[in-house]
Amino acid sequence: MPSRPTSTSALGTLTALPLCLCWALSAPAQASELRYAEDQAPAIVNPLFATTMSEARLDELLFEGLYNDNKDLATSPDLAASAQMSSDRMEMTITMRQGVTWQDGTPVTANDVAFTIAAMKDKGTLSTEQGRVDWIDEATAIDDRTVRLRFVRPEARPEDKLFFKILPAHRFDGTAIKRTDPFRTNPIGSGPFKLDSYNDDGSISMSRYEGHRDRAGLDQITMREVSDKNYQAKLLMYESLEALVRVLPRDLAVLQSNRKVELYPYQTNSWWYLGFNLHRDPFKDPRVRTALAEMIDVDALLAPIGTGDSLTGPFVKSSPFYNHQVPAFVNDPIQVADLLEQAGYVNNGDGWKKDGKPLTLTVSAHKNLESAQEVVINLQSQLQSQGVTVQVDFLDEAAWRASVWRDRDYDLILSQWSFDRNEDIREQFHSKGSRNFTGYANKEVDRLLDLARDTMDPQEKKQALRDVHKLVHDDVPMVFLWTLDSYSAMSTDIRNVVIHPFYFFTWATDWAMQ
Repeated sequence: MPSRPTSTSALGTLTALPLCLCWALSAPAQASELRYAEDQAPAIVNPLFATTMSEARLDELLFEGLYNDNKDLATSPDLAASAQMSSDRMEMTITMRQGVTWQDGTPVTANDVAFTIAAMKDKGTLSTEQGRVDWIDEATAIDDRTVRLRFVRPEARPEDKLFFKILPAHRFDGTAIKRTDPFRTNPIGSGPFKLDSYNDDGSISMSRYEGHRDRAGLDQITMREVSDKNYQAKLLMYESLEALVRVLPRDLAVLQSNRKVELYPYQTNSWWYLGFNLHRDPFKDPRVRTALAEMIDVDALLAPIGTGDSLTGPFVKSSPFYNHQVPAFVNDPIQVADLLEQAGYVNNGDGWKKDGKPLTLTVSAHKNLESAQEVVINLQSQLQSQGVTVQVDFLDEAAWRASVWRDRDYDLILSQWSFDRNEDIREQFHSKGSRNFTGYANKEVDRLLDLARDTMDPQEKKQALRDVHKLVHDDVPMVFLWTLDSYSAMSTDIRNVVIHPFYFFTWATDWAMQ
């Protein structure tokens, strides 16, 4: 594509931009290239270890699952061609799509499916994705194109759970896969784009995989690392990017008025929360957790970072499982004081103390979580004004994994969960869940989650999960915050754009450049 003129009408002159943006402004896009921004380049390219949305977005371009969403958000075969269920619904025999190859030319076979499931189940893999295949008892490759799945219990619609990405068995030495495996920086998938290079400026270059059955409309996609979100919108307006995954609320108006930019609203299936460490005093005490929850003004925390729906439980409000009868916590100083006094605290005007020691907590957040700094600082101010001593800690990826996932060494974390349309919260809230790092355990919640997993009756599942919503809210292992309203922004040079609500790039093969 020839270089394009740079507009200065909306944002002032180019000289006002910092020198760190010169690389972007001096490098026009190549023919049929889409450049998009991430706050930080993905730490790893392996679907088994994806923990951030930037990693999930990259995985959508490179890898495929047995099934995926079509544009009506209905389950549609992807690597699968067809399937048959046994009469007792305990087995599913899947015939693989013919002629599919990995990006090194090796055929994709049923063995790759069996290998991926075995790797996800292998305790040596240490993947947080393990829960996505716990319902599969065994996966067996019958021949190159046929794989048989045997389930732990009867399954009503197993295809809805087979969206996880399939890995190439021939690129690994065994099913115990480590994060440090060389695959993380030299991946191959069967998706419409292949990874070409990691670049010195933090960007990642991908090109169309010519062997894919659906020829992508774009020749290249480049992920650019732009750590300061304040400049991402500027780069789009100066035509140094073609796409923003999420537009900051403060940039919506100026982008909406730009004739070279199109905004795309989409609904995320994710929610923000504050998670307590239930293994640690004083957060073992539900009275302390409830008092802290009642101190928090959720709407005031949300206002500086955007708009959205405040929540009272672990589903978005559009979900059939959301319990609209559960009330939000109300900031009631009398109730807060009563709860803390019951827990042994006193406040003589110098903050809440127990046995002479102040009620103190540290709020931890991942450095890569968008808008985390604004939320954490405002939360600190809210709690300190009500007599709680608050420290803040922003963790990089390595520290986050060590402190939260491995050592459980934290007080209160700010984070978010993102889900597909199945909204399976079992791993987060079941006492044996692989993502239940808070230490939450409630026998009735376990029973209801088991019932929701096992029942063949959709109404029974709905009621069970609405009951889970209420119980989890009342137990306060987390303070549920909000789901954000989201907008993507694209250059009008990109056509045929449809944004997937959960992953962004699911239908990127249709995108093309004018």
